[in-house]
Amino acid sequence: MVKRRIILVAHDVRSAHNVGSLLRTADGLGVEKVYFSGYTPYPAARDDKRLPHVASRATTQISKTALGAEDNVAWEHSDDVTKLLKALAGQGFTIAALEQTKSSISLEKYRPTEATALVVGNEVDGLNGQILGMADVRLEIPMLGSKESYNVAIAAAIALYHLRY
Repeated sequence: MVKRRIILVAHDVRSAHNVGSLLRTADGLGVEKVYFSGYTPYPAARDDKRLPHVASRATTQISKTALGAEDNVAWEHSDDVTKLLKALAGQGFTIAALEQTKSSISLEKYRPTEATALVVGNEVDGLNGQILGMADVRLEIPMLGSKESYNVAIAAAIALYHLRY
C-alpha cells in the first residue's frame, strides 16, 4: 500500500448522521484528520463554545452512525474554512474539491498526490465558488444511473478509497 497523507474537510454538511458516516469511513481508510467547518455538526469538544444541549444533541446523533469512530479519528472544528484550506495548502496538501463542475476530472483518471485534503460540501448545494476557486483540483464521480450525485458520505467514501489506493 502506498503511504499517503489524507485529510478530510466537511464544509456545510447538514446531517449529523452523514458526519458520523464520514468519521467511520475516515477511521476505516486511515484518514489523518477530519475538519468540520461552516454549520457542519461536530461532536462535543473540550473547549466547546456551543450551548451544552446543542453539543450533546450533535454528539448523540453523530455517534449513531460513527459507532465510536468519533473517539478514534483526530478531528477539529474550524471557524474559517478559507484560512484552513490556505494552511493545508501551505503544509503541502493538494486541495481536492469533490464537486461536479465543468472543469472536474473524473475520479478514475485522477492520480493522487502524496498529501491530499479532500473537501466535501452540502448535501444539496455542494461547495461554494470560493472553495472551488481555492481547490487545486476538482474531482467528480461518474454517474451511471439516472441520479446526478451520491449522498455526501457515500461520495466521500468512494473518493477517499481512490485517494488511499
